[in-house]
Amino acid sequence: MTGEPKEIRVNRAPVLTLWAAVVAERLGLEPDAAMTLGRAVAGSSARAKAKAIGIEEEDRKPAAPHDDARRQEPKPRARTVHLLGRDVPVVEEKGRLRALDGGEPGSARAALGYVQRAFGGDLPAVRQAMEALARSLEPEELNRVGFRLYEHFRPEVAPGAKGWGAKGILDLDRIRGAAG
Repeated sequence: MTGEPKEIRVNRAPVLTLWAAVVAERLGLEPDAAMTLGRAVAGSSARAKAKAIGIEEEDRKPAAPHDDARRQEPKPRARTVHLLGRDVPVVEEKGRLRALDGGEPGSARAALGYVQRAFGGDLPAVRQAMEALARSLEPEELNRVGFRLYEHFRPEVAPGAKGWGAKGILDLDRIRGAAG
């Protein structure tokens, strides 16, 4: 493919964020909802990995105390969406589905900005390769095997704490060949 990036150096988290969003879209979710779900799956995976390798993550800031007016507002009812082996808490608010982030609906704009910053000008090529892989499988099968596919094409980094947060090379040919 002409103009394709030769080498994409990126951390694993935005790769998983984008991949999970692509899978969620293939499952029929709208792009903004899919992006918040992608961010939630990547965050969940990062927390599990940090625990497994003994890295202490900073505690999230405690929520600010709510005033009486906020306490009386009805909270949207949460449910879950099963995506890449994880049950992601979601909420429908104002007719839009969003993954929960710290108890609040996630921001699609923030999640997309994160992915755009990570990939820069390579984002269209990466997304195109991921979408082609996603279309190669039926949606339910894709969701069932999607995390294993990600493990096949994700950037290589050093094992354990040494590779935490490190960038590796994302190979578009590995994405394209992951279904085979």
